[in-house]
Amino acid sequence: MSIAKKFGQNGFRVALIARNEDKLNQLVSELEPLGIEAAPFQADILNKEEIGRAFAAIKEKYGFIDVLEYSPTPSINTVAPTLEVTEENALYQFQFNVVGALSSVRQVLPDMLDKQSGALLFTTGGAAIHPVPMMGNVGISISGLRNYIFNLNSELADKGVYAGHLSIGVWMQPNSGVQDKIADIWYDMYIKRDRVEEFITEDRVSI
Repeated sequence: MSIAKKFGQNGFRVALIARNEDKLNQLVSELEPLGIEAAPFQADILNKEEIGRAFAAIKEKYGFIDVLEYSPTPSINTVAPTLEVTEENALYQFQFNVVGALSSVRQVLPDMLDKQSGALLFTTGGAAIHPVPMMGNVGISISGLRNYIFNLNSELADKGVYAGHLSIGVWMQPNSGVQDKIADIWYDMYIKRDRVEEFITEDRVSI
């Protein structure tokens, strides 16, 4: 939400995608009083067809998509510690984090390449960089996603499209101000495009 506010306050219109329609409508209602135009688009990140329909609707409403920010958050009951990782729960996290990202990127990248403009932003947890045993199956998938992001950044660097990764290694308590500081870092990365990654620690967002 802080990322939506930050970009919205800098002239962007915001398209929100999530499974929960009520949640989406609530987020839109929070953005509108701030003068930020926003619209909800319902889709399950595990459903390629729903993702395609959502992006088609966004393009019909807004046209070219300048920035994609992908930040899936798995529910706690799908997270498995290292010794409890199975083929099934590892595959679920791969589909949720990596396949969902691939499906989303494929919806926007061709147009970005045509225009030689755009940005692909990916937000993950700290386990993408530093192994966290309690996030066993999640770490497998988001570290793989990180590899893909770095490859995207390398391949797209001379094509006008930026790909960046922000890995969050702090607990984000409600109303702590941390979320807004993270959004500021994201916007700085988007504007400068001088680094592929930031790892967010307590010191990085200390108030």
